[in-house]
Amino acid sequence: MHGLGGRMATRAVAAGDAQQQQELVFDHAAQFFTVSDERFQRLVDEWIGKGLVREWRGLIGELDAGGHFRPIPSSTPRYIGVNGMRPLADAILPKSDLVEVVRRCWISKLEPFNGMWRLFENEKPHGQYDAIVIAHNGKCANRLLSTSGLPLLTRQMKLSSVWALLAAFEDPLPIPQSDPYGTFEGSFVKDVDSLSWMANNSQKLFPLQTGRPECWTFFSTAAYGKRNKVPQENIPKVTSEKVKEDMLQGVELALGLSRGSLQQPFYTRVQLWGAALPMNTPGVPCIFDPQGRAGICGDWLTGSSIEAAALSGMSLANHIADYFASSGERPEEFAMGLHENLNQVEGHDIGQFPGLETQKLQVAEAQLQPST
Repeated sequence: MHGLGGRMATRAVAAGDAQQQQELVFDHAAQFFTVSDERFQRLVDEWIGKGLVREWRGLIGELDAGGHFRPIPSSTPRYIGVNGMRPLADAILPKSDLVEVVRRCWISKLEPFNGMWRLFENEKPHGQYDAIVIAHNGKCANRLLSTSGLPLLTRQMKLSSVWALLAAFEDPLPIPQSDPYGTFEGSFVKDVDSLSWMANNSQKLFPLQTGRPECWTFFSTAAYGKRNKVPQENIPKVTSEKVKEDMLQGVELALGLSRGSLQQPFYTRVQLWGAALPMNTPGVPCIFDPQGRAGICGDWLTGSSIEAAALSGMSLANHIADYFASSGERPEEFAMGLHENLNQVEGHDIGQFPGLETQKLQVAEAQLQPST
């Protein structure tokens, strides 16, 4: 409804009165990305050239409960959208008559008909197509394929759940100093049940601007998300209040503050990413059924990163182009990813960052100390 990009999500909020309006900006899903593949690097270089992406040079690291911070070596560049992640996703859309984005639209059914695919939104037809691509996680792909006559894929896929808390503070938070580096802008959090990551969007996105409120994004652990999962489209108020309090207490614990001493934010919002990240994956760049001319792409096929998403899309596009160039001869040679086993994903609770020198974790498996 709001924009392209899915988990490349940025929220801008108008705060204050009419005479003193200020915009609060939060990256509330993907926080940054790294590059390990030359194909993706070429794409990132194009984005940099267009002013869409820049390197994030702010200090990041790992924060142990009690305020003990360790910087992460910066051997691998970290990238962010210049004005947040969502503007980057919107800018990727080609300025071409060949591409038409229809929204708000929720395709609910796929139906094969006379060698074509017919798409429907609650029985309302949305055209006929030679081939279809589902750029969504495996569970949602299965839901769409359930009426298509094609075999369901990745039946055993597991997804984590993660809570996001957006909070704006009038005054700077008491961040531990890391001499000689100063204060961190982002940190993975260790040994706090309700917190796995915290980042200062104001410093990350607007480092040269002064006098802005501090807009922080906090993420829970996947274990906390699993225990406190509710329908994300209709979060009960009692749950949102509990999650907010738990996560703010987690911030106190992470920073080594006494309970109740953290300044109260003047703006908060919680969001549940109910299908946040894959916990297991088939390990193939894309899935394609040449008999049905149906393909699936997404970061979840190989991991959980923006690089994995981009490479998956490129792989499927090239694969479909090669299939049609073959005029449909020997279609069985173009089958891909239809019978793969799923293997556990390694990474942080907020995703994978290839090349980043941090300890690898089994997603959602760590047993943490409660923050209460």
